[in-house]
Amino acid sequence: MNKLKLILFIFLSIQAKANVILPRFISNGMVLQRNITIPIWGWAEAGEKIEVTFKGKAYSTITGSDNKWKINLAKSKQGGPYELIVKGANQIKVEDILVGDVWFCSGQSNMEYELYKAAEKYPNEIANSENDQIRHFQVKRNNSFTLLDNVESIKGWEKAGPKTVPNFSAIAYFYALKLYDKYKVPIGLINSSYGGTPAEAWMSETALVNYPKYYNRTIFFKEESSVDSITKADKLYTDQWNKKVATLDEGDKAHWESKLFDASTWPSVTMPSFWQEKLPEVKAGSVWYKKDILLPKKYQGQVAKLRLGNIIMKDVTYVNGIKVGTTYNKHAPRYYTINKKVLQEGTNTITVKITNEGGDAGFIKDKRYQLEIGDTVIDLTGAWKYQLGVSVEPFKRDSLTKLFCEGAALYNAMIHPLLGYGIKGVIWYQGEANQSKAKEYRTLFPDLITSWRSAWGQGDFPFLWVQLANINKPKPQPSESKLAELQEAQSNTLSLPNTGMAVINDIGEWNDVHPMNKLEAANRLYLASLKVAYKENKIVYSGPSLVKTEIKDNSILLYFNNIGSGLVAKETGKLFHFAIAADDKKYVWADAYIEDNKVIVSSTMIDHPKYVRYAWADNPVGANLYNKEGLPASCFNTEKK
Repeated sequence: MNKLKLILFIFLSIQAKANVILPRFISNGMVLQRNITIPIWGWAEAGEKIEVTFKGKAYSTITGSDNKWKINLAKSKQGGPYELIVKGANQIKVEDILVGDVWFCSGQSNMEYELYKAAEKYPNEIANSENDQIRHFQVKRNNSFTLLDNVESIKGWEKAGPKTVPNFSAIAYFYALKLYDKYKVPIGLINSSYGGTPAEAWMSETALVNYPKYYNRTIFFKEESSVDSITKADKLYTDQWNKKVATLDEGDKAHWESKLFDASTWPSVTMPSFWQEKLPEVKAGSVWYKKDILLPKKYQGQVAKLRLGNIIMKDVTYVNGIKVGTTYNKHAPRYYTINKKVLQEGTNTITVKITNEGGDAGFIKDKRYQLEIGDTVIDLTGAWKYQLGVSVEPFKRDSLTKLFCEGAALYNAMIHPLLGYGIKGVIWYQGEANQSKAKEYRTLFPDLITSWRSAWGQGDFPFLWVQLANINKPKPQPSESKLAELQEAQSNTLSLPNTGMAVINDIGEWNDVHPMNKLEAANRLYLASLKVAYKENKIVYSGPSLVKTEIKDNSILLYFNNIGSGLVAKETGKLFHFAIAADDKKYVWADAYIEDNKVIVSSTMIDHPKYVRYAWADNPVGANLYNKEGLPASCFNTEKK
């Protein structure tokens, strides 16, 4: 650092210390937690007197030697809007404050999943979302191997409305809406989530002491030089791979995206499909696709929407040679707006370049592929032309280090700065990134909850989560399932006090890790909250939960709690997806029926049954054990692990 920069740095540091500073989440439009002492904190010059006024009452404290100060405001009932005045060397006014219930929302991409990605499913909900009593604070993605004191947010606290709600967490918004409709209490959502991340990244260094493989790496990464060298090496490898693809791609060199380019000699493929169906030898690189559609004159000059389902991995999409969109995420729906100057009378050409680092690549099946012009929908499935752009060696992503997935990296940056902020509880949606380590999750997840509660200093606050949904193609025979193991680990965590779980093993999508039905997932999470957080003891908040088994003759009897008004075999009247085994644990499909709110399971193939599994699969299609209130039973396995 040169002398001038050093002087400027010292000057700015002095100025920063001289002025009172508040955390970014203590800002205009915030929601404070009702019925608890309300912690407010910030930074100022050491020894500086800080005065805070809220709801006509004054408070004061002295800034500590660490330049930090904290004041606890008196308990407050729901209400607002209010002002908060903070005075020190300067004065800060925080306006439009509500007091209600604050829910901390965290996890990976299904919690992060913005409502706009499911806009086609919820147009009315978005249009009717105006409600200044529901507010959302999006914590910006960040990671660190040292504890941070503040977070970043692009937009701060936002009120619900048609322009803002599309960027809210979909499940968090629907959850808040259910709570507001019932209790008419302001709801604040602090959304601190990060797609593709494992639970250990959300745990503190202290909480990871019992997990040496994570703890030791965390200690290693605390050395700035370690992070710098890894970051530089990863960037160099990534840049070199991308440059190679870009340099060698024949389509880029010959401008295959052009409307004038003649692709009539290209081979045909029926879409949607993966490129491996026609080009099995191509492990990574790029493949170009083209489709011509004829449009009458009436569509010329109209704005249109191009829907291209989901694509693995990166697409660059053109219409008549004009780029209309690009996305680098196989889970993100492609829904591109076509400018009114693009479509023409006669032949219109859609060109899609797909680049993939390795593995399956192309258009995911059972998604919508269509051109929408006003009320007209033109199907885009069927025959397309394709051509190889370039074939290269697969990207060795396993050789890179995802620093944001390392132990404590997200806790330090996205949890620690918020510790102590008054909350009603936590809603959590995570686990996909831990499926390969499902057995470890049995202790990891409970330890995460326990460590958060301890660090937050607000007792055993409610902690609710969404169990992972079904995904992948169903299998015809009983089999092992890492997903079911992870779901079981989530179920077992209900042994902790003040916890609840939403089972959604019936609303997933076989080809998408992000179920679009976030409304029903939120509803089931809401029901759990009524029992756990709001003490509505008469509510049926969960599907049937296995509590006991009994072997009787050649059958196994299953006993449940949370049966509500009674057990049912949804829709068919006959139970499905039960499997049974003897000592050898070789499972076969079983006959199962309900009798006196018990389930009796047997098979003519098993004389001495010992174990039962239910819905034990990645995608247990047909699993239909519910209570009469319409809530599904979670998967279970009676083996002693």
